[in-house]
Amino acid sequence: MRMPLGMISLCITLGLACSGPETPVVIGEGPLPAPRTSGGASLRDALARRQTIREFDTRKLSPQMLSDLLWAAYGANREDGKRTAPSAFDARSIDIYIALREGMFRYDADTRALHRVRDGDARPLTGGQDFALIAPATLLYVSDLSRYPKGQSEEERVKWSRIDTGFIGQNVYLFCAAEGLGCVAHAVNDSLAARLGMEPTQRVVLAATVGYPKKP
Repeated sequence: MRMPLGMISLCITLGLACSGPETPVVIGEGPLPAPRTSGGASLRDALARRQTIREFDTRKLSPQMLSDLLWAAYGANREDGKRTAPSAFDARSIDIYIALREGMFRYDADTRALHRVRDGDARPLTGGQDFALIAPATLLYVSDLSRYPKGQSEEERVKWSRIDTGFIGQNVYLFCAAEGLGCVAHAVNDSLAARLGMEPTQRVVLAATVGYPKKP
């Protein structure tokens, strides 16, 4: 049976109706699909598969996969807004920025939305060597030291920000292992925060490049 012309036009316009749930589409500013918060591989399976991968395919992450990834990393998992990773003093000092071909975005865990920070392909900014230019996404774990309790020294705040980042980073590694994605954590240039117009209290603690592993 032939598909009516109107239906064909609708499928082309939406880019989703005639394809599977993981079909890549252009990512932009705004709400992401609701994350899938159940199912998938078991924790033990994810731990068994966890590894660092530096060779990636160019295939993009779908909006659904991106939403699932960011929620697993540091999304809100309770009605009071608390997160999937612990935070010292419940300061929630870490924001996740994501560098994509479509730009640099900040993830809002409360609204599950992306907010544009910079136009253009942001992946070259992340300093992740060649793999960051091939993989579809690099997460930046950005700490705002001003959110920690008053009276703490900068040294103490930096220490807590690194601990908080470690929890989030492991969430990302385990999610990638469970979903068949590759992940590699790496440092970034110290000047990146200033280049992105961040506040003086913000620090890019660590980055993680994520994508589909390159097939042998």
